[in-house]
Amino acid sequence: MPSSPSSPAGAAGLACGAGAYVLWGFFPAFWPLLAPAGPVEILAHRLAWTLAVMVLVTLLLRRGKILLRLSPGTWALAAAGAALIAVNWGTYIYGVTSGQVVETSLGYFINPLVSVLFGVLVFNERLRRPQWAAVAVGGAAVCVLTVEHGQVPVIALVLAASFGTYGLLKKTSKLAAVDSLTAESVVLGPPAIVFLIWLGLAGQGTFLGSGTAHDLLLAVTGPITALPLLLFNVAARRVSMTTLGILQYLAPILQFAWGVLVMHEPMSPGRWTGFALVWVAVLVFTVDGVRAARATRAASLRSRAEPAPQVT
Repeated sequence: MPSSPSSPAGAAGLACGAGAYVLWGFFPAFWPLLAPAGPVEILAHRLAWTLAVMVLVTLLLRRGKILLRLSPGTWALAAAGAALIAVNWGTYIYGVTSGQVVETSLGYFINPLVSVLFGVLVFNERLRRPQWAAVAVGGAAVCVLTVEHGQVPVIALVLAASFGTYGLLKKTSKLAAVDSLTAESVVLGPPAIVFLIWLGLAGQGTFLGSGTAHDLLLAVTGPITALPLLLFNVAARRVSMTTLGILQYLAPILQFAWGVLVMHEPMSPGRWTGFALVWVAVLVFTVDGVRAARATRAASLRSRAEPAPQVT
């Protein structure tokens, strides 16, 4: 059960959650450091080194037996999740290294709205009016940005759709986050290692050929992938989903700020309008979620306070 933010456990969970999203928010500062490696090579290194880190974590936590006992269906689910997360990571790395950080932030701003739509389409969930309003405003924002840019914001939509679908798979999985990422790494890591070996033999890889600092940065892609996920895993067990839902916007806010203030990406009036609509949708969505969570909690407390009916 989630702890109160004022309790030691709750405070630790809040710190871990904030730490996870802040780390994700500063990812745009890291990936360009890996030049001259291209997006595909960077992705392959991220997959390979993440496998190494998660195998080590699994051994330290003595969770290897869990993976050995997984059913074929669970491995199939892990393979599907692996494919989705590879698309998400690859798209994000491409967006950041090609100078489109602001658009990548858009993907994570609208991701919660996409998840809500998936809930309606897949799980037949009923939305409250504010949620429908948030989805509608978010859709209008995408339309405005499409007209302004002259094309559909493909990077943002691929990021939102891939991560939203990944979240759907997680709802059907009974694996803990650590075991899930390890299983996905087992699926993705070996092909990535084979690709990197081929790249090196073909003389097209940058590993072991561009200096020790470059090699170390490529190796760090594993730890920086695993660390925020492990922090998030701790937070998810100690704070409420409402709190996590609010914290999740730290990452795209930091990414957007990096794109505008550091990378100096152009922001026309039309683009500002589109993002303003997105932020309105996010605000409506967040406020409604907080109110709904408070109402549910209040109703639960009232039901506990009511005296049990006496049997005569």
